Amino acid sequence: RRAAAVRDAVAAALRSGDIDAPRARRTRPAGVALVGAGPGDADLITLRGLELLRQAEVVVSDRLAPQELLDLLGDDVEIVDAAKLPYGRHTTQEQINAVMVERAREGKFVVRLKGGDGFVFGRGAEELDACLEAGVPVEVVPGLSSSIAGPAAAGIPVTERGVVHDFTVATGHVPPGPQSLVDWHALGAGNGTIVLLMAVKNRAAIAAALMEGGRPGDTPVRIVESATTKNQTVRECELSDLGVTEAHHPAVIVIGAVAARGRNR
Repeated sequence: RRAAAVRDAVAAALRSGDIDAPRARRTRPAGVALVGAGPGDADLITLRGLELLRQAEVVVSDRLAPQELLDLLGDDVEIVDAAKLPYGRHTTQEQINAVMVERAREGKFVVRLKGGDGFVFGRGAEELDACLEAGVPVEVVPGLSSSIAGPAAAGIPVTERGVVHDFTVATGHVPPGPQSLVDWHALGAGNGTIVLLMAVKNRAAIAAALMEGGRPGDTPVRIVESATTKNQTVRECELSDLGVTEAHHPAVIVIGAVAARGRNR
């Protein structure tokens, strides 16, 4: 309990600015930090991520990074909007890589702030490679992925003793077909939990492919929208109805027996 109280006090002090992270270290970090901001609630960023964010001179942020974190930044911090709207306005990955490297080469400390974890369908590996190839110092700070935190926030375990012993996280950004690297039929043939990210648009085609693979149409489904935020919404349906069930970005779709195990709190 005492350790938890100390941890919470340190986190609150960092967030409020009562502890000034730049003075806590002799020198400002160099290069780039790839920071996962967590699933939505600003309080779910790691202490290390928050510490580095407070030292940033440039922040390259995507649309899923909590606005409350950006509000902590000083007026002298350059904020670069690297939003990638679903099937809309789009900043290319090459542009994002270029601005990170350019600002770092100017001697500025850059934080690349991304919702969730940048290494789970976040192209973090490409950003890491860009920094390494340019000879720019880089640190990776993992974030809490919405693929696990989203279901948990709705009281849904992705695994549960006696119910299911495996889960798969898949992107639904590309629909089933020759362009997708996901073996949807194989997922349909299994009985593990399936967690879908970026699948709102293609959910009907994905459901059809899973059922063609053998997953029963009455398999429970939960759609968790805006997980961990004040706007969190949870919708229930069966797999056969997924395509016609209301869903909005950003959403985590959970398919499998555990989806029926959500706890109302």
